[in-house]
This record gives sequence, C-alpha cells and structure tokens, in this order.
Amino acid sequence: MYLIDTHTHIYDHQFSLDCHETMQRALDAGVKMMLLPNVDASTIKPMLALHGQFPDCTRVMMGLQPEEVKENYKEVLATMEKELERGIYIGVGEVGLDFYWDATFEKQQLDAFETQLCWAKQLGLPLSIHCRNAFGKMAELLAKHQDGNLRGIMHCFTGTEDEAKAYIDLGFHLGLGGVVTYKNCGVKDFVRNIPTDRIVLETDAPYLAPVPHRGKRNEPAFMVATAQKIAETLNVTIEEIATITTNNALRLFNIAP
Repeated sequence: MYLIDTHTHIYDHQFSLDCHETMQRALDAGVKMMLLPNVDASTIKPMLALHGQFPDCTRVMMGLQPEEVKENYKEVLATMEKELERGIYIGVGEVGLDFYWDATFEKQQLDAFETQLCWAKQLGLPLSIHCRNAFGKMAELLAKHQDGNLRGIMHCFTGTEDEAKAYIDLGFHLGLGGVVTYKNCGVKDFVRNIPTDRIVLETDAPYLAPVPHRGKRNEPAFMVATAQKIAETLNVTIEEIATITTNNALRLFNIAP
C-alpha cells in the first residue's frame, strides 16, 4: 500500500524528540510520501532541515499561513518569494483565509492570499489552502483568479456539500483528514457524492488525530485510520482508496511515482 500525506507539519517542535521514529512508523504503515507545507518565516529552516534528512519521502511547499499574517506580512512574503526562486518547492502553501478567532488582520490576509495566488499561477504550482469562516470570500477570490491555471487542495475540508461542489467546480481537490472520522463531521455523509478523482488524504499532524487516536498528537502513520473510514463509507477496500488518492496527489503535484 502506498499512501501520500498531502499536508503534515512533522518538522514541528512536537516531533523534536522522536522525528526519526515517527517517520519510520509512517513508512511502515504505508505512508510513503509526506508533503510539508510551510507556516511562517520561523518554520522555513526546520522544514528544510527535515526534508534534507528525508529527501526521498518528503517534499516541501512555501507559503504564509493566514493565522500568521501580521503587521510585517509584506516583509515575510518577500522572504518567501525569494525562497520560491530556488525551484525546490512543489506547491504554494499553507496559504488562505482564517477569520475564526480574529479578523484583526482581515485586509492583510486578503492581500497576502491574493499575492500568493498570483505566485502559484506564475510558477505553475498547486496551492495548499487553509480556509476557516471565510467560504464566501474564498470562493470569490478563487473565481476571480481562476483562468484555468489555478489548482490545488482545500486543506482539511470540513464544509458543506454545496461548498465541496463549489470548490470542485473551481478546479480544486478536497483534502480529507482525521476530522472525517469524528462522529459530528458531516463530510462523511456526502463523501459518496464527491468525485473520487478530487479526493486526497492528509493528517495536518500534529493536529486533528483521527479516531481511535483522537486527543493524541497526530502523525502520518495515523492516516491509515482516515483511509479506512473513507473506504468503509464508499464500500471499497483501503487499497483502492490508497491507489486513488495517491494517484490524485502525484498528478496534482507533478511528483514522479
């Protein structure tokens, strides 16, 4: 079985004591590739260090996560734009909009997101998009910039069926993670109606561990539980889900199998 975790932060300090063991557990579980989205200026170095240690089973993305957009966001974006010139990044992420806790920097978030949307189009790279409490504005911006060259993943998708259809119509994939194993998550109720060629798997480790690991630090190996839940919901084998979602990720990020 070959699974790809399309969104994991295993360079996070929470893995500082057992990173190698975590990677080995992932590989043993069948998670053979892990895609690492950046968060802010401080995470670039540890992310690249991890990729340097595990170049065969990790790939890196560059972006500014919306919750980290502050007064100095233009300075941070300038650093990231220069990083992208290195040509080692497979995507622009983690980017997006998040007005869940605080909308203080809403204007700055919108500007940062549009800037990074333009990077993705200019470089021909997919996006890894974080969206929380911002569906309307997100859909508006994606529609504004979609000229046939925008593609990517709606990371940690937990929206409605109508929202799922809207993102798919805009040319995006849905990233399904541990939340789909939670009792109160509505996505599993309509996942049968989502085209399987638009689904990819993720963990968002160290966050949002799936059942039966809920409440623990999440890690890529746990993604097997998410794959199993989706397989059961669709009445197919986990091997079929692995094949479908892995091929989707390989195509989207232009990764050689």
